[in-house]
Amino acid sequence: MSQKQIEILQRALNREKEARKQAEKILEQKSAELYQVNQKLLKSNQDLETLLTRTDSQLQGVFENIVDAYVIIDLFGNILKMNDAAVSLLGFSDANEYFNLNEMVNPVDKQRVQESFKVLFEKGSLTNFQVNIITRKNESKLVHINSSIIYDQGIPVAAQGIVRDITKEKEAEEQLIESRNRLSTLLLNLDSGVLLEDENRTIVLTNNKFCDLFNISASPDKLIGENYLNSITQSKNLFKNPESFVNQINQIVHNRVAVLGDELKMINGKILERDYIPIFNNDVYKGHLWSYRDVTLKRKYRQGLEAQKQKYSSIIANMNLGLVEVDNDDKILMVNQSFLDMTGYSKEELIGYKGKDILPIQEDKAIVENKSKERKKGKTESYELRIKNKQGEIKHWLVSGAPNYNLNGDITGSIGINFDITEIKNLHIQKELLLKKLEKSNNELQEYAHIVSHDLKSPLRSIYALVSWLKEDNKDKLDQASLKNFNLIETSLERMEQLITDILDYSSAGADVIEKENVDIHQLVHDLKQILFVPENIKIDILNKLPVVLGDKTKLQQLFQNLISNAVKFIDKEEGYINIDVTEQETYYQFSISDNGIGIEKQYHEKIFKIFHALNKSKDSTGIGLSIVKKIVNLHEGEIWLESEPKKGTTFYFTLKK
Repeated sequence: MSQKQIEILQRALNREKEARKQAEKILEQKSAELYQVNQKLLKSNQDLETLLTRTDSQLQGVFENIVDAYVIIDLFGNILKMNDAAVSLLGFSDANEYFNLNEMVNPVDKQRVQESFKVLFEKGSLTNFQVNIITRKNESKLVHINSSIIYDQGIPVAAQGIVRDITKEKEAEEQLIESRNRLSTLLLNLDSGVLLEDENRTIVLTNNKFCDLFNISASPDKLIGENYLNSITQSKNLFKNPESFVNQINQIVHNRVAVLGDELKMINGKILERDYIPIFNNDVYKGHLWSYRDVTLKRKYRQGLEAQKQKYSSIIANMNLGLVEVDNDDKILMVNQSFLDMTGYSKEELIGYKGKDILPIQEDKAIVENKSKERKKGKTESYELRIKNKQGEIKHWLVSGAPNYNLNGDITGSIGINFDITEIKNLHIQKELLLKKLEKSNNELQEYAHIVSHDLKSPLRSIYALVSWLKEDNKDKLDQASLKNFNLIETSLERMEQLITDILDYSSAGADVIEKENVDIHQLVHDLKQILFVPENIKIDILNKLPVVLGDKTKLQQLFQNLISNAVKFIDKEEGYINIDVTEQETYYQFSISDNGIGIEKQYHEKIFKIFHALNKSKDSTGIGLSIVKKIVNLHEGEIWLESEPKKGTTFYFTLKK
């Protein structure tokens, strides 16, 4: 090898050694740098590991203390992990209990849950899902779930979800919906017209009554969303002043101040009362509420009450009865002018004082005390009281006292109405004296009537005997004219005796004193049929069982005897009948005696009951019989009348109390 080649190789070797030294130097430098970086990396890893530990601890704390239930499940629904809130919600005893959530699903929701799992796997999340579950404690709950898939390098490995118990919220919501529906129904059928507008005057809510008041044919739901001003403009002519009505509405809305009890008059006579309520939310105007009520009847009733009040106030002030109001302590609260006139005292002398200490005489104060106690028990009574007026005169009062109540029904005192019966009392005393005198006079008159009757009948009988003897002794000497005259004398004497007897009966029938007893009218009439003279051509029938009544037997016998005899006397038919009947009313019996006699013209129906009014003058009629009948019926507090048609017959009706 040549020297030149050796030198070249020597130089190459030196260069290689130099390069190696440089490389080693660089390598040492880089190794030092790498060591420093490695140290920094180790420190960073330590810091990161510490941070991760701290973060994991923090996340675990969040997991454990989250308010809502948090659950992690595998892809088959088995619980992997849950927090304390989930343990409590789902009814577990501890967080490590193994269970598949699908077993908690209510059977009716299983199909919907399976479909929700598909959505969860496809989209990776599921929100606002509600389902009914049955917890481990066998409690039924409605829960709200928000869930998502947990991925590992893009592969689904589990699912996590937050579960909230919304059972009570759902119940509250349903109750709220129910309340809202009830409120809507109530508003729709409310007896007041209701209209709710928003801030733009757009109708939000109205009801049937509003449409009815304003003659709007559309239903309330059709008005929602319309402008109220347009609707009300169409109805303005219903009111007496249409333009003022619209302008007033605009002014009220502009002012945005509540208006209550605003009165509106309609052309059909109705009166509406209107309320306006502005609605604010945080001082921001949100609309207003109108309320309309038909107060026509109320106004008319109030006007009627006011008129009645004025009327009765005037009556009370001017009536001839003393009115006084007292409290529970018997202190006088109010008196009217008549009371002042009756007592002679002024208001100042009576108001605030106890009337029982001022007015009653000493002997009657106990009466006032007792009646006052009775009124405090709620009793209403009338009684007589003697008082002494301011002039010292004794007056007789008729007092009607009644308790006075407040709106709660409590007795607050009493009201007394007082009537001065002093004159009546004096007249009553005079009447009693007169009645006693009259009774004495009647007794004397009765005695006189019997004496006169006896004294008058004796001469008549003597004359009758003398005439009979004269006629008998001279019957062969007297011509027909004389005999006829003697017969007329005898007839006149008989009529005179009958008249005296009837007058005595009439005076006796009017006696006020009657001996009342139970009288069997059926037996009484049956007995009369046996003793009365009734021609063979006349038949007497009792159509119904006659009752027993309370009365004077002798006078009742006289009543039926006179009516039956009267019917017999005036029957002119070949076949006559007399029918006796009775009908029962509530408080009395109505008797009737019918015949088919000559009848009585209507113009004489009242006259025949007056004394000495006989329509057919005969020797058998004195015109007193029906007068006696009327007196007897009146004495038994009854009435008598007749119905008759000439030539067909007559029916007498009369009543007797049960």
